[in-house]
Amino acid sequence: MKFPQKHTLKQIATIISSEFVGSPDFPVLGMNEIHVVTPGDIVFVDHPKYYDKALESDATVVLINKEVSCPEGKALLISDDPFRDFNKLTTYFKPFEKAVSIVADTAKIGDNTVIQPGAFVGNNVVIGDNCLIHSNVSLYDNTIIGNNVTIHSGTVLGADAFYYKKRPEGFDKLISGGRVVVGDNVDLGSLCTIDRGVTGDTTIQEGTKIDNQVHIGHDTVIGKKCLIASQVGIAGCVIIEDEVTLWGQVGVTSGITIGTKAVVSAQSGISKSLEGNKSYFGTPADDFRKKYKEIAAIRQIPEIIEKLKNNE
Repeated sequence: MKFPQKHTLKQIATIISSEFVGSPDFPVLGMNEIHVVTPGDIVFVDHPKYYDKALESDATVVLINKEVSCPEGKALLISDDPFRDFNKLTTYFKPFEKAVSIVADTAKIGDNTVIQPGAFVGNNVVIGDNCLIHSNVSLYDNTIIGNNVTIHSGTVLGADAFYYKKRPEGFDKLISGGRVVVGDNVDLGSLCTIDRGVTGDTTIQEGTKIDNQVHIGHDTVIGKKCLIASQVGIAGCVIIEDEVTLWGQVGVTSGITIGTKAVVSAQSGISKSLEGNKSYFGTPADDFRKKYKEIAAIRQIPEIIEKLKNNE
């Protein structure tokens, strides 16, 4: 998430009432999670295990809960609770805006686009040309829809990321300030749920077709011309490259990559990154032929046990 205008380190420190290390005039351009940071961004870190990763990232401002040596060309914001203060910044720069109509006045809707009765279009939503948005679709604030997109009834774009920090008193939510961005010629079935990014974008690229009842987590990127069948669940921060096929009830864990033109059979569970141009099956998903050989071998176990008993 980029700020509307450049801020200084001192201004940011004032917003969250923190100490800072660096020039008061050090430029701050935005804030992001570590996997999408660029120079000028703030990144937060609150566990020693990830200090080095945050300090060595592309972020030039690190919101951290310990005073450490500041890398050259960077600045620090010292906080007793970086998670809390990252939320403060999200709320400051992307405050919740109450809807006052079912289609917001600030929404931009392209030529020949049809919004069926009962669809909700939030603040600052952009919808391209020749789209069809069916009844009971909800497009939360700042969602971007390309041209020639069809979205079927009951689908929700832009709900909050499923991202929590466990505290003694319960779970503390990381506030979402990102967007959902849908490219041209995308079809979304009924009852799909696509969460917005925490600070960046959850993206579905051109030509992808998604069946009914599919969930896509925050900050995930779906490539071009993918096919995703019903009841697939994709966690946050996943990269699915172009022309991937996921058949029904596939489950995908967070933070992995599925390579171009990979095909994953129904009811598979993907727990690690998969190479492209291969077919996969099973839990954990593995090469299709290898997995079926394993299943064939397992089916022989009762017969092998019976032979061993007879030999005894």
